[in-house]
Amino acid sequence: MKIGGINTLTLLDFPGKVGAIVFTAGCNFQCGYCHNSQFVKAEEIAKLKGHFIPEEKFFNFLDTRKGMLDGVVVSGGEPTIHPDLPDFFREIRKRGFLTKLDTNGTNPEMIEKLLKEKLLDYVAMDIKMPLDDYESLSGLKVDANSMRKSVELIKKSNIDYEFRTTVIDEFHDIKVLKKIFKDIGYVKTFTIQNFRPEKTLDPKFGAFHACTEEKIEGFKKIAEKHVDKLQTHV
Repeated sequence: MKIGGINTLTLLDFPGKVGAIVFTAGCNFQCGYCHNSQFVKAEEIAKLKGHFIPEEKFFNFLDTRKGMLDGVVVSGGEPTIHPDLPDFFREIRKRGFLTKLDTNGTNPEMIEKLLKEKLLDYVAMDIKMPLDDYESLSGLKVDANSMRKSVELIKKSNIDYEFRTTVIDEFHDIKVLKKIFKDIGYVKTFTIQNFRPEKTLDPKFGAFHACTEEKIEGFKKIAEKHVDKLQTHV
């Protein structure tokens, strides 16, 4: 596993749990607003070569945190592009920790494998835009059918999950949000995250804006009709 970074303690990223975060290096998207560009940009990842954190070092750290941490979040970058991801989760499981995956949903085969082997306790999948209109934010066209397959796998998984959308004033409005829910249907948990322009992969996104409180309230009114639980990070 190409481990680019570790956050040894988080109270926010694994709902209801005390966790650590592993950031894998590499991503199949180039989202302009991404705040983890050091794990996405090819030139930044090249700087990490020879300096990836060894798995052994991470697992030694976990062994010292038994009884203090509940679980581990594997984020990125995009973790599912790494073929050894199941092995990594198995090792976390062996040590008695809960597991959470953060994913963009483009690799349903990997998600299905992890779910079938019961290697996950929680999945958070980003829904950046309506599934047929991803290129404007992801920088790449996506296979909308693969994304839909990931959505359905997660919804039928019988584990905790959330779908989340980072809203940017110049890209998201009520019409866009309605299209997103048309794509994903009724879901257990949905999170609205407001855009923060302070650190972006593409510098031009630094000129874009977070949504106003009024606009967020409008989004919430739409989302509340389609979710069991609505979360906002503004």
